[in-house]
Amino acid sequence: MEALKVGGAYIEELDIKDLNEWLEKVDNQDIRVVFENLRKGSENHLRAFVNNIEKNGGEKYSPVILSEEEYSEIVGPN
Repeated sequence: MEALKVGGAYIEELDIKDLNEWLEKVDNQDIRVVFENLRKGSENHLRAFVNNIEKNGGEKYSPVILSEEEYSEIVGPN
């Protein structure tokens, strides 16, 4: 369960945060498209990890890096 939390959900949260920060700095449209696609992938992975954590462990995952608002926009209400 800890591997899903740390090696999965936490890392995806970190990736999303980093990509959001880079998207604020980059103005090259091609690079923006790549970063946006990577962020979509990380959001999909975060949803999958959270689903597995909650389905298999019976506990709610709480975001560590993202705000509750950012997390809820991606995963849904916690």
